This record gives sequence, C-alpha cells and structure tokens, in this order.
Amino acid sequence: MSIITQPLPFIIAGPMLRHTARGSVTLWLVTSEPADITITLNHQHTVVAGTTTDRVVQAGEHAFIHVTTFTPAQHLTAGVQYAYALQFSHDAQQQRWQVQQQKLLYEGCQQLTFSVPAKLNNVLHGSCRKPHAPQTDSLVRVDELICNEHSGGPARPDLLLMTGDQIYADDVAGPMLQAVLQVVERLGLFHESLTDAVVESTAELAEHPYCYYQRQQILPRVATNTALSKLFFGAKKKPVFTSVNAQNHLIGMAEVIAMYLLVWSDELWPDITFDAARVSSAQQALFSKEATVIEHFAAPLGKIRRALAHVPVYMIFDDHDVTDDWNLTRGWEEEVYGHQLSRRMVGNALAGYWLCQGWANQPDTFDALHAQAKHNFTASGLAAHEAFIDTLFDWDQWHYQLATEPPVHVLDTRTQRWRSESSLNKPSGLMDWEALCEFQHQLIGKDAVIVVSAAPIYGVKLIEVIQKLFTMAGKALTVDAENWMAHKGTASVILNIFRHYKTPPHFIILSGDVHYSFVYDVRLRFRRNSPQIIQFTCSGIKNTFPDTLIRWLDRLNQWFYSARSPLNIFTRRRNMSVNERHPDGDDDIALLNRAALGQLLLDPEYEKVRCIALCSDGETVEFSSELTNDTATSRE
Repeated sequence: MSIITQPLPFIIAGPMLRHTARGSVTLWLVTSEPADITITLNHQHTVVAGTTTDRVVQAGEHAFIHVTTFTPAQHLTAGVQYAYALQFSHDAQQQRWQVQQQKLLYEGCQQLTFSVPAKLNNVLHGSCRKPHAPQTDSLVRVDELICNEHSGGPARPDLLLMTGDQIYADDVAGPMLQAVLQVVERLGLFHESLTDAVVESTAELAEHPYCYYQRQQILPRVATNTALSKLFFGAKKKPVFTSVNAQNHLIGMAEVIAMYLLVWSDELWPDITFDAARVSSAQQALFSKEATVIEHFAAPLGKIRRALAHVPVYMIFDDHDVTDDWNLTRGWEEEVYGHQLSRRMVGNALAGYWLCQGWANQPDTFDALHAQAKHNFTASGLAAHEAFIDTLFDWDQWHYQLATEPPVHVLDTRTQRWRSESSLNKPSGLMDWEALCEFQHQLIGKDAVIVVSAAPIYGVKLIEVIQKLFTMAGKALTVDAENWMAHKGTASVILNIFRHYKTPPHFIILSGDVHYSFVYDVRLRFRRNSPQIIQFTCSGIKNTFPDTLIRWLDRLNQWFYSARSPLNIFTRRRNMSVNERHPDGDDDIALLNRAALGQLLLDPEYEKVRCIALCSDGETVEFSSELTNDTATSRE
C-alpha cells in the first residue's frame, strides 16, 4: 500500500466541542504535527480572560490527540452564546487552520460558537452508528437544527448525548478496514508486538492473507473444556469472541485510532481509495456493495463535523465500541481476559475509547491516566503498552455526572458488572451492588434527574422473556441476553431505587442499544405520590432492527403483555405500571424501527416531556403522550 505524497491536513479531526460548563470549556482535536494551542473566547466582541490547558497524547508519527481546556478567570454565563477560536503558536499552522476552519462555519458566521447549558430543555441522544448499515446517518439532523437557528428558527440543542456504539470495532466492512489501514500507514500510527497471535506485530496485518473477511481465523480460539461448550461446538475449539460479524474485527491500537478519525472527520477521506482486487474473488461482490455504502457514509461527514464543533457532546461506551458481548458473562470474561491476544484487543479498544471519547467527558478526572499515557505514547512508539492497558482495566471512573439542571448521570454498565456466582454462563448484572448504591446516593434530594443507561432499564417484555429462555438453556450469548432484569440482584436494586421514597419525583431515562425506538411512562402501583418515570429509548443513529421480525415482536408483545394479561404476574416489575407511547399516535405500533436521533424537549417544571425521533430520512416522529384507555397499553 503506497503512501500518498501530498501534504496532510494540519487538523485531521475536530475541533469537537466536549465538556462545556461555566467553569471550563473543552475541545477534542487531532493534529498531524506537534502544536501549541490556545483557546480564546469572546462575547459580543469582548474577550473573555482565561487560561488554556492543552493535554496531548501522540498516537503516531503524524497523529497528536489534544484535549484542550479553556478555564475562564470568571465563570461563564449559562445560556449566553460565546464565540471561540483556536490560536497556534506557529504562524504557518495558524494560516492553515484559518483555511480549514472556513468549512466549519455556518453561513454568516465568522467564528465557531457555543452556549453553556443552563436549565436543559432540548437534549439530543442516540446510539449505534454503524458505518456500513444501509441507512443515512441521523447525525446530519444536528447540523440541520443549527442551520435552522441561524435562519431565525429555534435555538440549537443544549447538548448531544451519545449513549453507546459510537463505532463498531467488532463489525467492520471490508472497504472501511481498507480505509483504516490506509490511515494507519499514512499517519504512521504506532504498531505493537503481539503475543499468542499468528503475527508477531500489528504491522504484519495489512499484508496477511487473512486480513480481509477472514480475521476470525486470526482471532483466538480456546478448547471446549466444559460440557456445555462441547454440546454446542463438539470437540473443536470455539472462538473467544462471540460477534457473528468478526471477519474484519479491529485488532491493533493503530486500527482503533484510525477508525475514530474516519468516523469523526471528513479530512482524510478524499485520499482514501478502494481496491477490490486486494480481497479474495469470493468476497469482491460484497466488497463493492459495501464500498458504495461506505462512500455514502463519508459524504455528509463535513456537515456532521461542523455540527459537533457547535454543540456540547458527551459519550459513554457500549459493547461494540470494544467487542460484542463485552463482559456479558463471567465465563466470557475468563476466556477473553485469559488469552493474551483477546485481552490485548479489548485493551486497545478501551484505550481508543479513552483517547477519542471518554477523556474529554471530564478531563480532570483522567489526569492520573494521562500521566501514565505519556510514558506509553512516546515519539518513538508505544513504550509501556501492557502496563497502560492494565491501568485501563482497573479504572473505575468511566461514569460521570453533569452539573446541569436537571443533573445528568451517565452510567457505566460495562465495567462494573455484578457477576453471577452460580454459573459461568448466566448474564452478569449491568451494575454491581456498590455502583448502584453510589448511584442512589447521588440521587437523594434531587427534584429531577436525567439518567443515561446504554441499555434500556425497562425493556420490551417479550424480548426479555425470549432472552430468559435462552439463558436457562445456557445460551445467553446467542441472544445477547443483556438487560437490567437478567440478573436478579441488579434488577432488585434498580427497581428498589425507583420505589425509594427519596427518589426524584421526575426521573428521565435515556437509552439506546436495541436498534429500535420506544417510550415508556412508568408509575408505581399502590402509591399515591409515584415518581414520574419516563424512559426514552432511541436507536440507532445509523442502524435498524430486521423489519419483519420487529413488527411481529411488537405485535406479540402487545398481545401477551396487555393490561389484563396474567403473564404480568411473573415479571419482576409487577408493582409498576408501564404505559407505551405510540409513534405519531399510531395505536398499532409501539416500536419505531427507523434510524433516528432522539430529541427530548422539557418544560420548566418537567410536567410535559416530549419525546421526538429525528429520522435519518428527514421525517420527524413524536411519541404520543396522550394516555387514555384507548391509546395506552398499561402493563405489569
């Protein structure tokens, strides 16, 4: 693969507006050469005094990841629009940035702008952005909303919450992998040596005969050492990773970083070329089909990048940011972390998440991690990568809170698992007892709260029952049996939090993961002053569920778990009334199977909570909140 000789863009990705509060404003960006950055702010042409802290990690010869924070001398005013600018110490870099910046500016604007969220009334959220899914990318709707503001329409959203699966490290299209490898080479992203692998270094992957559509042959396999494993896999070795689409699973740290640069920015795409001749003849038709979809994915990235420079963005991981079924069961963990290659792959994906997502959520939280990262990411390559990954696995501060009104609590449902003690194959609880107790303590005394859970707390009952039946048969991994009710301890604690008399009276849950959207209104039975619990699940940004299957599941779920169904007796939520909102008031469906971004609109007292799906095809669908005997299905 030849290196392109034309100059690299100075800024490869970003600036992306990240943690934004009265006391600090953080940007994430990637430069192709070392740079000293200062952020300047002004309001109505008056300069805001303050200082800049530029935290940097070098991920390759031409890849410098910056998390850059401006700290004002006096707190910023919430709800007021500020303009910001990047200043570089070298004149040549400044001139190059001034040229690049032009395509990030909205019509009639001379600078990038933002507002510090005050009392939240317009929140966007979504998950599951799969580049080679056939749907259009819903993030283009964010750009449309900001364009509308500049045309005299409503103000832009307060913030955007990305609730999981921002990338698919385990499910990569052949052309996307080809693009990833071109970026790795062009930027000189750091390679690493591997243990227990068919290659000694990630530098060998690009030319390996199993590189495209056959990476499952490279991935680790273990002996079937349990009766259950032998039942399903016979005497053969079974794959450690459970993804059914692992043919192009990302392996090296360099590949993960390259993937993020390609999904967040348009800068490197003009020089990407697809070559079907590099894959086997049996896969060339699929490669060509996927190439068309990937080209459509790349086309609107300029608009999406522009939008993300103007709205505060917060993120949390889910499984596909790392690998499918990440920490689903105790058995999964023992097998994956017990093999050097699979352990390294999970660590690389987690490191990529920290660098390109988690770090900028709350930069000060990660100062100790950044200090260790500087010992690993050096100008000559990765110097202490295994030790750095060990630290990531031990890290317990991936969750975070935003001091907005209402406050936002973003849960870590992946690394603080409540593992089953009775069976290797039973699903782990999404959060353990200690994490749930800490969460409950943070809620005390709040009038309202927004909680981000990657997976819905209140799922579709029929689907949960199907997952339960597969779990009882020892096949939890087969149906991705990952829901809050799958583990008795976790289910009991989370439901008790809702029943506690100090639970906030207004409780909003934002979730994704499932590739369809729905809204539930939940009340406690047999209690006069029940909290108002609203769950808004919106998924995916660029992904959907198989359409025929979801229509049948939706229909059967409404039949089997209607208000009068005796099956409700057997649920763990039997002391709660769950009412479905229907998309656009259509009584026949409760589940919306459209690629969409969720929009949550709140009134000042949180009495009216509107849940809207901004669909990728340009349509807008609102989930009806009219709860009557005719239009609402009360269950459990």
